Amino acid sequence: MFPGTFAASTPDKPAVIRPATGEQITYAQLETRSAQLAHLLTDEWGFKPGDTIAVVSDNTLEMVEIYWGALRSGLYIAAINHHLTAEESSYIIGDCGARALFVSAAVADHVDLTPEAHPAVEHRVAFGGALDGLEDYRGLLEGQPTEAPADQPRGHDFLYSSGTTGRPKGVRVDLPEGQIDEVPDLYTPVFSFLYAFDADSVYQCPAPLYHAAPLRFCGVVNSVGGTVILMDRFDPEEALRLIEEYHVTHSQWVPTMFVRMLKLPDATRERYDVSSMTHAIHAAAPCPPEVKRRMIEWWGPVIHEYYSATEGMGITFINSQEALERPGSVGRDGLKGIAHICDEEGNELPTGQIGTIYWQQDEGTFSYHGDPEKTASVFHPQHPNWSTFGDVGYLDEDRFLYLTDRKAFTIISGGVNIYPQEIENALALHPAVEDVAVIGIPDEEMGERVHAVVVPAADRADDPGLAEEILGSLRGHVSDFKIPRGVDFVDELPRTPTGKLVKRRIADKYKAQAAG
Repeated sequence: MFPGTFAASTPDKPAVIRPATGEQITYAQLETRSAQLAHLLTDEWGFKPGDTIAVVSDNTLEMVEIYWGALRSGLYIAAINHHLTAEESSYIIGDCGARALFVSAAVADHVDLTPEAHPAVEHRVAFGGALDGLEDYRGLLEGQPTEAPADQPRGHDFLYSSGTTGRPKGVRVDLPEGQIDEVPDLYTPVFSFLYAFDADSVYQCPAPLYHAAPLRFCGVVNSVGGTVILMDRFDPEEALRLIEEYHVTHSQWVPTMFVRMLKLPDATRERYDVSSMTHAIHAAAPCPPEVKRRMIEWWGPVIHEYYSATEGMGITFINSQEALERPGSVGRDGLKGIAHICDEEGNELPTGQIGTIYWQQDEGTFSYHGDPEKTASVFHPQHPNWSTFGDVGYLDEDRFLYLTDRKAFTIISGGVNIYPQEIENALALHPAVEDVAVIGIPDEEMGERVHAVVVPAADRADDPGLAEEILGSLRGHVSDFKIPRGVDFVDELPRTPTGKLVKRRIADKYKAQAAG
């Protein structure tokens, strides 16, 4: 199914509501506008299946229209992070081979709009306001046919990694064969089955649509006829208010959002009724076990986690009961991809031993666009159908997977591997810690030593004893050799708007200081 199905059965039902502006788009409107865009792209502009369009947008209704217009035209759609610099977004626009560029006026400062910046782009379009030199989105749709095109091959998103460990890479999958109303996407059958998405679902999206999970989950909800509550940006109390107002049944979060909601005053948290929630799904980053336990105590056994990545080479799932029984696990493999834990030479390790996580898939493939070397680097040296996100972890005897960290962030101190995530988890709910990153910094004797970088709570920022208190709170929770040897306090840490810590920037800063 896709939104056009529900334009006939429930034409006036909201497909997406944007509470910040009061706007909404019904299924009839979504069908009409996305069909008009499909006619523009294929009939007037001559785009062919497999071509690419790029979109730089905040969380707008137009973003949803453009998404479906591209997907029903057999195109790739590259949704670009609107927090990037103009230089960074230009790189992606060029790298993905976009033939058209759609830009929200609200975030246009993050895009170089000169024709010389993107010579391969044939059409540049603005929405949400006029931009010099760009065509008007609404004006272009006027006069286009409103009926569905005769040919509607299914397209796919073409998303770029967040770049937390290097320059973003485009993840391009092979397009499915068939019409959009005949061939489902890769996600709707899986997530509808696991999380009971259907036409009665009200899904709250607090994260930006350029990220894989929010964009794809909104696609799932519209594919089954539910309603998306699209937040402009995450705010902990506003998120709770919207759950109560719209009787939200499904939602998706990252662990930092859980932490911020848990740190609200008790009176604030108790003010809002969240009992309509049946599935609160989280992903994107590991959730500290104590954070998850407290969320389950608060919201009930509705907390679900899945572990995957934009590349989609493997996935695990875990529900509330399993999470309480196996603290720290991200779930069991087998539904999509079989996990293998391997050492540095690629040898498979026994149960319980930590190594690089590889995913075995017998169907489907992906590549990093324009980078065969990067693509080759993620595949196992002996098994061509095993590939890795670059994460490190282990399996228990029941094949539940536990993450220890990204391979790139493992600290090697005195020849011993130390995984920062364990230390960060232990500090996540400390009342004086707003945010924390643990890194390894160069040390002449040990190779690296463990170091913490902390954003302190505002009322503790000038407390001279805070570092000692923070380090003392770790004793008895992590081994002594894992306790940081120092703490630096900063105003903020570099995180993507989806909550991922861009640890590379922090580590590079300390390496540069050491080299200097």
